[in-house]
Amino acid sequence: MKKILTTLLIIMGVATIASAQTKGNVEFGVNVGYNESYVIDSYSGANSSWVGGFNVGVSADYYFNPSWSLKVKAIYDQKGWGDGYLVDDQGNTAYGVNYKLNYITVPVLANWHFGRTKNVYLNFGPYVGFLLNAKDNVGDTDLKPYFSSTDAGLDVGIGFKFPVSNTAKFFIEFDGQAGITNLVAGNTDGSSVQTERSSINVGFTF
Repeated sequence: MKKILTTLLIIMGVATIASAQTKGNVEFGVNVGYNESYVIDSYSGANSSWVGGFNVGVSADYYFNPSWSLKVKAIYDQKGWGDGYLVDDQGNTAYGVNYKLNYITVPVLANWHFGRTKNVYLNFGPYVGFLLNAKDNVGDTDLKPYFSSTDAGLDVGIGFKFPVSNTAKFFIEFDGQAGITNLVAGNTDGSSVQTERSSINVGFTF
């Protein structure tokens, strides 16, 4: 009986190790976070005021080795800016307007894992965002036709993982995005407006 139990334990141990190695190749994650974003006018060099928002995301991290992986995210991303102005159909101008732009953002990131336990990471790469809607906080006006349907730029982030079980880890990360494309549709005066977004996120990987 003891031999049978020992054999079963060995088989279960080998199966667990094999499963862990297989799962280690791809790590999935979920997160929520707080955003702050603003825009830069390339013509004047002026920055707008910050506005707050949130993000919710999922990720898949494919490991090439313990130090390097390729991470792809899909994020519901609230962006925008504050202290703008809006002119209505009657020519009336409202100041102090906040613009709210919601995207599905897809970053593709090289992810470097370092430290003694490889639980610190630095990632960087391009992102593209697909505009879902755009509104202001004054009349809740639909402004989507006035903005480009996509936003693209560079993403960089750093994070820290804390093991909570054999397979799951809690993480906190700081993430920044710098847009390089023009947010405004149909600009003909040579100016462009780019978005800047920073966030702090928490989540779990498994």
